[in-house]
Amino acid sequence: LITRTAVMGKQIRGQRKGRGSVFKSHSKHRKGAVQHRALDFAERHGYIKGVVREIIHDPGRGAPIARVVFRNPYKYKLDKMNFIAAEGVYTGQFIFAGAKAQLKIGNVLPLSAMPEGTIICNVEEKQGDRGKLARASGNYASIVAHNLDEGTTRIRLPSGAKKICKSSCRAMVGIVGGGGRLDKPMLKAGRAHHKYKAKRNCWPKVRGVAMNPVEHPHGGGNHQHIGKASTSKRDAPPGAKVGLIAARRTGRITGGSDK
Repeated sequence: LITRTAVMGKQIRGQRKGRGSVFKSHSKHRKGAVQHRALDFAERHGYIKGVVREIIHDPGRGAPIARVVFRNPYKYKLDKMNFIAAEGVYTGQFIFAGAKAQLKIGNVLPLSAMPEGTIICNVEEKQGDRGKLARASGNYASIVAHNLDEGTTRIRLPSGAKKICKSSCRAMVGIVGGGGRLDKPMLKAGRAHHKYKAKRNCWPKVRGVAMNPVEHPHGGGNHQHIGKASTSKRDAPPGAKVGLIAARRTGRITGGSDK
């Protein structure tokens, strides 16, 4: 015998987002995966030359994309790749990818082939994953130190965090193009509408305190106030996990930056 208990309230917006439906990403006009070449013999032991055919916009992405054409090393055909365009890359430029490529903006090299202090972008987290870190417009990572004994490299991410990766992971030299995108103010709601129309349904965002109690834990009351702690624990159940989740501290951030 199955007994069902009456559940009060309704699913909040955060729970509905997990189902997809109207919250799916708007990927219809996107230009395809943006990543390095698949790691092959040519890149591991030498280099391979490609040419930038065009630099294009990818809807929903701040960074420009460079269409790079390589000759396939095994078959008579061309491989067309979408690379993240580093600042300074231009059409007609030759892009060299591989362990023996030159240290030049736009080229793709393993971390072991770059000196400490090099500014890089589209960094692989694991060897052969084709680029996962520092990919947003204007972002970059930098090489902090090499550990030759363990074959690892310590890099500084755009957030300021330090990360240790295998020295065989690849990265593009330079910073991602399209920087300064946030310097220009949005000014009107129509621009935000078109910005997020290309991304996904996440705007405009109604505040929890502006809702009714049935729709959000912060809803209700004669004045718009939370009425309880704005933090919630890491293992809070869905529907109660709102506000500042597993916050170490709250309040204003004061003092200098840690960078």
